[in-house]
Amino acid sequence: MSHPVSSPEVSSSALNDLNEAERQRIQAKSALFAPPTPITDDGRRELVGLSREELADVLTEIGEKPFRAKQLWHWIYHQGVTDFAKMSTIAKPLQAKLAEHFIVGRPSLTTQQTSKDDTRKFLFRFRDGQEAETVYIPDRREDRGAVCISSQVGCTLSCSFCHTGTQKLVRNLGAAEIVGQFMAARDSYGEWPSPKGETPRLLSTIVLMGMGEPLYNYDNVAKAMKIIMDGEGIALSRRRITLSTSGVVPMMDRCGDELGINLAISLHAVRNDLRDQLVPLNRKYPIEELIAACHRYPAASNSRRITFEYIMIRGVNDSDEEARELVRLIRGLPAKVNLIPFNPWPGSDFRPSTRERLARFAQIIMDAGYSAPIRMPRGKDILAACGQLKTQSERIRKHAHSTQQSDVSDGE
Repeated sequence: MSHPVSSPEVSSSALNDLNEAERQRIQAKSALFAPPTPITDDGRRELVGLSREELADVLTEIGEKPFRAKQLWHWIYHQGVTDFAKMSTIAKPLQAKLAEHFIVGRPSLTTQQTSKDDTRKFLFRFRDGQEAETVYIPDRREDRGAVCISSQVGCTLSCSFCHTGTQKLVRNLGAAEIVGQFMAARDSYGEWPSPKGETPRLLSTIVLMGMGEPLYNYDNVAKAMKIIMDGEGIALSRRRITLSTSGVVPMMDRCGDELGINLAISLHAVRNDLRDQLVPLNRKYPIEELIAACHRYPAASNSRRITFEYIMIRGVNDSDEEARELVRLIRGLPAKVNLIPFNPWPGSDFRPSTRERLARFAQIIMDAGYSAPIRMPRGKDILAACGQLKTQSERIRKHAHSTQQSDVSDGE
């Protein structure tokens, strides 16, 4: 496959045409992994995940005035209430009618683990029995923290250093399931109603860095983030949301135009031959195209820098030469580099860079004028660190299957 996008001769209109065709292809493929319809077994409709317009429409369908949508939105997303009977500004007959037709749900909690460093990992189960992991990472110094949200069950990218990537893609998560992860995490910390204005938030930021590639599930992710950013509900600023991508270039442009949230790039290598191995998506969208898309990203500015995530793997991508090439690649971009020591997991042959190598690599980047913090792993003891998320239920199912097989053979 040729890569005309990176060529300087390509006009902006030709680039847009190329990207639009590719976006349509990506979205057609995404549809094959669509989430199930958000309807309960008894026929009630899930209200979480509906846009304001959709909420007004479903209320009209049951004979209610559209203005009720504003009331419901407040109770669902500002107050965090899941029981219609507790929505005190709504008359009791209507509460009963709503309960008959609708549900305000959450993903159910399969397991919750809290690390010795206070990182908390949730394994959430969705209505069809599929599961995904969500992590809350508290700040070490202040009462705030980031919720790391999953966008897919499994992942399609198969990055060689990533434990999460060893679980095959099962399906995309729906808007309700994406928003629901954040809401359920806030339930866990009792952070309702939504803090207003300058009031500090314990769950202060969202990073779309959990299971899956968010830009391969763009429509559901975008819908969920628009709900979360709505000023009359959860009201989290776009400056407080970061989407991490391995470099789905055509969707990066759309994300920048429509959402304007912060961008993090899972780079991990500065040469195409090595990145092809570590991040196979690079074979489709090589480094040159990825960096060009970063230059086009409209939300990038000195106050909102693009973050380049770089897993430091001993003897693989951590030389002085590679640090200097990284500086060359990001030159001219409002950027920072997060250096992440590789987090070992069972079955991987990679090892983390040494402390000395980390420090030297970081110094080269900082000497060029860029921030290069070394991001020490959080939640390692509960497998919640970067690249370690892999649904526990998958392991349990495999174990149960092997036990069942041995029982059968014993019976014979």
